Amino acid sequence: MTDNSRPIPSRVADPQLVEQRRRQIVKAAVDLFVEKGFHKTTTREIAKASGLGIGTLYEYVQSKEDVLYLVCAYIHSEVKQRLDEVLHGTAPGRELLVSSIRHFFACVDELQDYVLLIYQETKSLPADRLKLVLRQEEEITALFADILERGRADGTLWLAADSVKLFAHNIVVLGQMWTFRRWALHRIYTLEQYTEKQTSLLLQEICPDATRPGHGKGDN
Repeated sequence: MTDNSRPIPSRVADPQLVEQRRRQIVKAAVDLFVEKGFHKTTTREIAKASGLGIGTLYEYVQSKEDVLYLVCAYIHSEVKQRLDEVLHGTAPGRELLVSSIRHFFACVDELQDYVLLIYQETKSLPADRLKLVLRQEEEITALFADILERGRADGTLWLAADSVKLFAHNIVVLGQMWTFRRWALHRIYTLEQYTEKQTSLLLQEICPDATRPGHGKGDN
């Protein structure tokens, strides 16, 4: 969260304490935003739910919009961290794609209330903060584009160069759909089933001879 939180000033000099307190604030705010909505939630309620006094809260954020930005920054940092764990490997592009999709979908499942809030409430952010959030979204998509390009380079994925960015966006949307359509999808599939089916459908388009996520040397 630290890197993405830089646009928000703090009166506290200790970066570790700032990180700790802002995580408390983010967790409390998400629960309240989900329950009451962003506009009906007050900063005083956020302070109380996070175990801080209202004066202490304002040492770490300056407004409720700051809190919403921190929620967005938190989920983007979590997703990037999960994907970075996969990207440092030397696996072929196809194996890397399967693994990264699995990690991404699992992260979305774990933080689904956060994901939902980003798309319901980011319109409430000031224009400069909204631009930062959209840039962070683009960075996640770019990670998948890099994976696809690796697969194109090593011959394990068959994809035209002008389709890479669109395909990367498709992957991100499919992961987010697990949250957006959870009212229906969670009654039909487990996360594992959903991940396997979506991965198979994706691979049919770019790797017709190996449509199953578990097919191929090195897959887990």
